[in-house]
Amino acid sequence: MTMHKNCEGVTRRDCLQLGLAAALGGGFVDMLRLRGQAADAGAAKRPTSCILIWMDGGPTHYETFDPKPDAPREIRGDYGPIATKVPGALFSRHMQRLASIADKIAIIRSIQHDQGNHGAGNHYMMTGAPPRIPVGCGAFVSFHPSMGSVTAYERGDANGLPAYFSMPSMSRSGGPNFLGAKFAPFVVSDNPNNANFRVRDVALPQGLDGERFGGRRDLRKAVDRLQRIADRAAGDPVAALDEYYQQGYGLVTSPEAQKAFDIHNEPEKVRDAYGRNSFGQRALLARRLVEAGVPFITLYEGGWDHHTDIFKSLDRILPPFDATIATLIEDLGSRGLLDTTLVVALGEFGRTPKVNDRGGRDHWSSAMSVLMAGCGTPGGLVLGATDRNGYAAIDRILSPENFVSTVYTKLGIDPDKIYYTPAGRPTHLVSDPTPIAELMG
Repeated sequence: MTMHKNCEGVTRRDCLQLGLAAALGGGFVDMLRLRGQAADAGAAKRPTSCILIWMDGGPTHYETFDPKPDAPREIRGDYGPIATKVPGALFSRHMQRLASIADKIAIIRSIQHDQGNHGAGNHYMMTGAPPRIPVGCGAFVSFHPSMGSVTAYERGDANGLPAYFSMPSMSRSGGPNFLGAKFAPFVVSDNPNNANFRVRDVALPQGLDGERFGGRRDLRKAVDRLQRIADRAAGDPVAALDEYYQQGYGLVTSPEAQKAFDIHNEPEKVRDAYGRNSFGQRALLARRLVEAGVPFITLYEGGWDHHTDIFKSLDRILPPFDATIATLIEDLGSRGLLDTTLVVALGEFGRTPKVNDRGGRDHWSSAMSVLMAGCGTPGGLVLGATDRNGYAAIDRILSPENFVSTVYTKLGIDPDKIYYTPAGRPTHLVSDPTPIAELMG
């Protein structure tokens, strides 16, 4: 199994173990104990969804969507630019499929911030809030709820499914903070590219048919009644637990849950188009979750922290990555889902202008590129610009707050809301709630 690490040696497994997702990855019943009912499910009325493709480590803007062919060789790197379907807009050479559908996507080239390490940059782009205190590069920080957790809080569960999924693990700042663990993501860590892929607790256990499962459930209820003959006037301290088990039972037998996760029912040509690899099949599963009404799905994809041998690494990972994202956007469009589904691809920052002496690029938060498509986003748009050498944004300079406010607005969530912590302290959802007007359609 491939283990992707960033420069601090933090793996996906570490993220799962250290994040709140660890408590929830064991199954739906455990998750349901924490989630309960969404506090304000009616806040957003539009049936919109977001698929957030998180490129952990910080993807290079030079070798993806902001090539600099006129810069010196040590800056422009080994790759030449390619033309796109949008006249005058250039992508880097491995982004061929996305270049062919550039009229369906928007590229933002002018988001920048001042948090040049993984922990702080991740937090800023995942939440729209800069860390309140300095944090280390490898830190797991949560000073503010993530976009996924806020969406779960505002939108509530969908057809009995959780409102927020993350696959195959949770980003270090992808949790709920003061909203509480019930709004953390449900983590699908299993690889949907495996022939025996099954999401735990969303299918009957192997060898247990529906009749036997129902029998065991009834037996458990009878035993519980014998154990709980008590004064009901005082209240049953475990009554709520029964409700969670009931919900868990409903999920196991839910046609919507079964349908959403049965990726083996997809035509072979569709699965092949997404890519017969873990990321490709997770993107396909994300599309199926959108069809089931899930409002927020994060595809956490590590391996973008290229301090060494960047071109050798990108030769391997960019072509299938490019093909999967393009297929996802086209597939959503062909199914009539792109109008209500926002697809976003980004990481915590970009990479340094000069290629270092190890053949890599280092952290750089003064420039980055973000892909956005769907949910009313105008296609064929390249928004903002960096200077000739890609050092910094110089036109239509935007902040993480503007980016996060755009996502919230497209999901029907007011970024200008004020939340209250359990201690009663008010906090702005986003300090600058101004969405990016050009992306709103």
